[in-house]
Amino acid sequence: MSTITENPTDLSPEQLIDAYRMMVNIRRVEERVGQAYQMKKFSGFCHLYIGQEAVAVAGCAAMRPEDHYIVAYRDHGQAMAKGVSAEAVVAELLGKKTGSTGGKGGSMHIFDLSKRFYGGWGIVGGQVPLAAGIGWAIKYKGLPEVCVCSMGEGSIHQGVFHEALNMASLWDLPVVFVCENNKYAMGTEMSRISAVSDLTLKAVSYGMDAATVDGQDFFACYKGMKEAIDRARERSRPTFLDVKTYRFRGHSMSDPGSYRSKEEVQQEQERDPIPGLGRALIQLGYATQAELDAIDAEARALAKASLEAAEAAPWPDDAAAFDHVYAEPLEPLEGHR
Repeated sequence: MSTITENPTDLSPEQLIDAYRMMVNIRRVEERVGQAYQMKKFSGFCHLYIGQEAVAVAGCAAMRPEDHYIVAYRDHGQAMAKGVSAEAVVAELLGKKTGSTGGKGGSMHIFDLSKRFYGGWGIVGGQVPLAAGIGWAIKYKGLPEVCVCSMGEGSIHQGVFHEALNMASLWDLPVVFVCENNKYAMGTEMSRISAVSDLTLKAVSYGMDAATVDGQDFFACYKGMKEAIDRARERSRPTFLDVKTYRFRGHSMSDPGSYRSKEEVQQEQERDPIPGLGRALIQLGYATQAELDAIDAEARALAKASLEAAEAAPWPDDAAAFDHVYAEPLEPLEGHR
């Protein structure tokens, strides 16, 4: 176990503690969500972010509030990292009126325009060209903003991935394409579907900067994300990041993960990013173990309260079924009600 003697980032001690708190909050909320799903409190697809928390939290720590974040369907933790409340996330999962999209989006479609979080997208790779579109809008308006686009490694063989990266480089768009590479595209190990193991080579054809990042090390992840975000903001140039991470649960709640050995999962859990950052905070003198334990207790209470609030929340009104269908709902013609 390495010892850290100085802060390798430009983040203050308070910001690092906040990052740790957010990672723990995401972990405890996701654990509670998994339990609720098993108890059939909600149904449908549900993809947990457990094990990958450092990627979203480090990325959001490197972003500014006005920056844009668009992701795939494993989106609960990313939404929380961008500022969507745990209560709004859990209520959305349960289909309640107080959810982030009024209970109409569910697990794969968390969305909050006020936080510039543009939701999870259920179509594999569907968010990648949309990120290029957001980048184009930023550049067209001359804004000092950045779009960060997260995707799974299963997205990189979609045609739209290559089209979007090509356009982003050709048009100098301020977009950071983040591949959260957790080794398995659903249940298939990457070596079985990718002709190259170094995914940064995917960006070579498009003449953009690319880097491999350790997604289980908060500091390394922050450094890689910060460099890419700064490049986008200051030079309006895109970057592709292959972020090596790992999900500790199955692809979704219906996946037992039997394609992985227990030994592999246990080995990966030894690099859990949450205790890793916690140890660093103690070594740097920014926190004590007692303070970290208190943060964990608060996170457990938050997760419990969020589920209880979601269960007590009302269902959407029947009339809400017609909201967001048209810009201005049309009155039915006489005799055609």
